[in-house]
Amino acid sequence: MLEMWFSSLLLHPLLHFVIATTRHLGYKSRMKGSRESAHCSAKSRCRIRAAIDLPQTGFSLIEVLIVIALILILTTLYWGSSSGSRQRRQQLACQKNLQKLFIALDIYANDHAGKFPNVASARTSEEALALLVPRYTADTSVFICPGSNDSPLPTGESFLKKRISYAYYMGRRSAEASEVLMSDRQVDTQSKIAGQYVFSSTGKAPGNNHDKYGGNFLFCDGHADLSPAQATFSVVLTQGVVLLNPK
Repeated sequence: MLEMWFSSLLLHPLLHFVIATTRHLGYKSRMKGSRESAHCSAKSRCRIRAAIDLPQTGFSLIEVLIVIALILILTTLYWGSSSGSRQRRQQLACQKNLQKLFIALDIYANDHAGKFPNVASARTSEEALALLVPRYTADTSVFICPGSNDSPLPTGESFLKKRISYAYYMGRRSAEASEVLMSDRQVDTQSKIAGQYVFSSTGKAPGNNHDKYGGNFLFCDGHADLSPAQATFSVVLTQGVVLLNPK
């Protein structure tokens, strides 16, 4: 909201400048025509000349191009700011999704001696996390990232044959508080070191839930952190842990 207010504060003076410039240019053109007409006598020759010069009271090509350029600048500033704000809102909503998912994961772990969902043959995050629905949560909307283009899931039904938005570190235990448990879709299923691309850097798949703006990590203690496209810390796959991306 603060950024939207700042953008509005910036755009209003610029908009007034465009309007004032347009009026000023029109005024100059009219004054130019008036001065030329004033120099003409009552003779018919001058009246003809004034009639011929009348179209010159409009805008010149340069003046029109200046106004168009100013409008384009204003449009770019407005939509650029709106796009960034929308991405931030989606990232915050994504964090809330992951934190809601952790509640279901934590209840599951309490029922299974501290172990989070684990399916030995799983190759995708859907195969492992489908164990949560519907017993541990019926809200399947939290499995879809607001920044992704993934389709909504049927409420309270298994998504085993459908697609979710999040990657899952299968093999983690609740006691490993500082380890990553889930994240937005990643570029691959390998370990990551600090500085390595973990989410898309181009906005293209894979790993593009939030276009080129990074993604979120959910940790085993339930907190979620936003990360840029390049990891700011290492995420190593320890023995018995595998990273499963969604389909």
